[in-house]
Amino acid sequence: MGRGFRVLTSGLLAVVFAALAVPAGFNLAQAIEWPQPEPVISTPAAQLPPTTLAEVPLATGPSGTAPLPDPATLKPALEKALAFDGAGSFTGTVTDAASGEVLYNKAATDPVIPASNLKTLTAVAALESLGADRRLYTTVKRGSNPGVLFLVGGGDTLLGAGESRPGAVLGEAGLATLAEQAAGKLAASGYTGELTVVVDDSLYSGPTISAAWDPGDVKNGEIAPVYPLALNAGRDQADGGGDLVADAAGLAGAAFRDALAQALAGKDLTVAATVGRDAAPADGTVLAEVQSAPVADQVAYMMQHSDNYVAEVLARNTAVAVGKPGSFGGGTEAVREAAERLGIPVAGMVLADASGLSMKNRVSPEQLAAAVTLIATAEDPDLRAGIGSLPIAGLTGTLSGRYLQANAGGAGLVRAKTGTLNSVTSLSGYVASADGRLLIFAFVANGLNGSIDAARTAADRAATVLAGCGCR
Repeated sequence: MGRGFRVLTSGLLAVVFAALAVPAGFNLAQAIEWPQPEPVISTPAAQLPPTTLAEVPLATGPSGTAPLPDPATLKPALEKALAFDGAGSFTGTVTDAASGEVLYNKAATDPVIPASNLKTLTAVAALESLGADRRLYTTVKRGSNPGVLFLVGGGDTLLGAGESRPGAVLGEAGLATLAEQAAGKLAASGYTGELTVVVDDSLYSGPTISAAWDPGDVKNGEIAPVYPLALNAGRDQADGGGDLVADAAGLAGAAFRDALAQALAGKDLTVAATVGRDAAPADGTVLAEVQSAPVADQVAYMMQHSDNYVAEVLARNTAVAVGKPGSFGGGTEAVREAAERLGIPVAGMVLADASGLSMKNRVSPEQLAAAVTLIATAEDPDLRAGIGSLPIAGLTGTLSGRYLQANAGGAGLVRAKTGTLNSVTSLSGYVASADGRLLIFAFVANGLNGSIDAARTAADRAATVLAGCGCR
C-alpha cells in the first residue's frame, strides 16, 4: 500500500506540474523571488534501524481486537514459502503468542536436529537458573604461602586483558584492573620477593572437549576446550574475532601474569615467568576481584553471535548454579530440567550439548517455539530480560546479512535465532503480523545436501510471509 501510494502521488504531482507549466515569456526569476522554505533532508523514521525493541501490541489475548490469521489461509502461503529445490524438508510451527493457539503445524512435535536454535533453550535455562542480573566473579586469592597468587575462574569467559570496561559485555571485567587491585594489596602487605601466578580452573569438571562433537568441527575451530575463565569468548583477538584457542584458561593466566608484572614494576616484588595450575585453598584470602557483564547481556552476546563457546559456558554455569557438576553432562541436564520447570514439553528431547553443534541433538519445532514464547511474553523479569537477545532481520547479529534483497519485506520486523550445520538450517523467533498479532515461529530443515542456501532463503521467506500476513 505504501509503495502504491507513493507511485500515485508522483503521478498526481506530474499532472499538477504540467497544469502549472510556466507560460512562454514569463519571468522565471520573479516566480522564485518569494521566500522559500529551507529543504529538510532526513531519513524517514520507518527506514531507521531500531535502537530499542518496540513493544508489540498483542491485542492482547483471545478477546483482543487484532484478528488472528486464519490457519486455512496461512497454511498454503507457508507451504509455498517453505518449498525449495533440493534434498531435505522442513518441519515447523506457528503459534499465536497471546492465546497459544497453533496456527500452523508441520510435524511440529517431531524431534529433529536443531543446530544453533538449541541456544534458545540454553538461553532460557541460564536466565531462569542464574538470573538475568547475576554477575560472575574472577578473583585473586592468596593462601598460606604468601608468594603464590591464585587466579580463580568463576565462569566469566568474556574477560578482557586490559582495564575493565563498565557497560561492555566483552571485557567488562579486565585483567589489568584485577592486577592493579592485587598489586595495591600486595604492596600494602609489606611482602617482598617473587610471586608465582597459579590458575584455578576447577569450577568445571570432566572433559574439556565433548565426545558429542565431530572432531572435524573442533579441528576447524567451531569449538575449543571449555574452561571457566577465558579472554574474548575463548578467542585470540580482543574484539571477539580471531580463532578459538586450545587453552583459554592458560592464556588468561599468562595475560594476568603480564599485567601483574607491569603493575608491580618498580616495587620490591617480581613475578615468575611461568604460570602454574592448581586449585586455590578454600580458606584463601581474596585480594582482588572483577565482575562480568550481567547474565542477560551474556545471553544476548551468545544469541547475537551464535557463539558456541559462550553457550557451553552458560550451560556449565547453569549447572553449577543448581548444584550440578560443571560438566557437559551437568550442563545438558540443567538445561533440560530448566525447560521442564518452565513448562516446555520435553518428550523426545535429546541434548548432547548446549550449543547445537552436535548432530546428536534432537529438539522439536514445538519445543523451540515454546522457548521463544517464554522470551517474548513471560512476565518473569529474568526471562523477559532476554527479549532483546534475538537478532533483527537485516540489522543485527547473524541476521544482519539476510533480508537485504530477497525477503526484504521482513527486514527490521523478524527477530529470530539462526542455525546452520552441514545438513541443517533452522530459524525460530517472533514477528508481529500486519494486523498487530505477535506470532511465534520455528522452522527447521533437516536432510539438506547441497541445498542449505535454498532452505535458508525459504525459512526467511516464510518468516516474511508472517510479517506481511493478514491471512484472513
